[in-house]
Amino acid sequence: MKNLGIIFRRELMGYFATPLAYIFIVIFLITNGIFTFDIGGFYLRGQADLLPFFSFHPWLYLFMVPAIAMTLWADERKTGTIELLLTLPIKLSEAVLGKFLAAWVLTGIALTLTFPIWLTVNYLGDPDNGVILAAYIGSWFMAGGLLAIGSCMSACTKNSVIAFILTVSICFTFVIMGSPILLNALPAWLPQFIVDAFAALGFLTHFDSISKGVLDIRDFLYFTVFIAAWLLASAIVIEIKKAN
Repeated sequence: MKNLGIIFRRELMGYFATPLAYIFIVIFLITNGIFTFDIGGFYLRGQADLLPFFSFHPWLYLFMVPAIAMTLWADERKTGTIELLLTLPIKLSEAVLGKFLAAWVLTGIALTLTFPIWLTVNYLGDPDNGVILAAYIGSWFMAGGLLAIGSCMSACTKNSVIAFILTVSICFTFVIMGSPILLNALPAWLPQFIVDAFAALGFLTHFDSISKGVLDIRDFLYFTVFIAAWLLASAIVIEIKKAN
């Protein structure tokens, strides 16, 4: 994995060499502020926590993350640079992981820049900062899971718009699977273990647990395995496409 760092730096610097990274960060910060203070009623709640901030993250990521992920491989395939990339003395796993980590770090930078909201809640009250830190970590892992899906979808097509639509569709499925609305809508005759299994596959189930300060290794293991599985799928798709 000696070339992983090179690919990672190349991709990350590539984001900031164009307006893409800056536009992404600005839109992310603005929409977070709107969702937290206006729609979430941050001041009206009168509670020293960041629940309104984190509760909108799954739905915000649903569109923001695919916007970054759609270019991971689709643009490489469209311009033909993927053939050049794969002829270099690097492993396919290094290319897939390097591109993913660069995009994941970009989302992490955008997430970190929301720290003024954290400072605000500390200024206004006495929140449990341990819970807030756990929620930040959980949010970043959730973004990583959505990015991994986007990586695979981007590898499937040359069209970044199609990659975006596919990513949003699949991400929506995994987000909604853990929502109480969908779980309550399931037929009452379904065995409870099926309902529990259905909920366990949803992002909300694991993110809600982490955002409440419950650091269960199973939640982090879920996101880790989820990311690894979709990155493996990305590599398989790229290999198949290369053969064709």
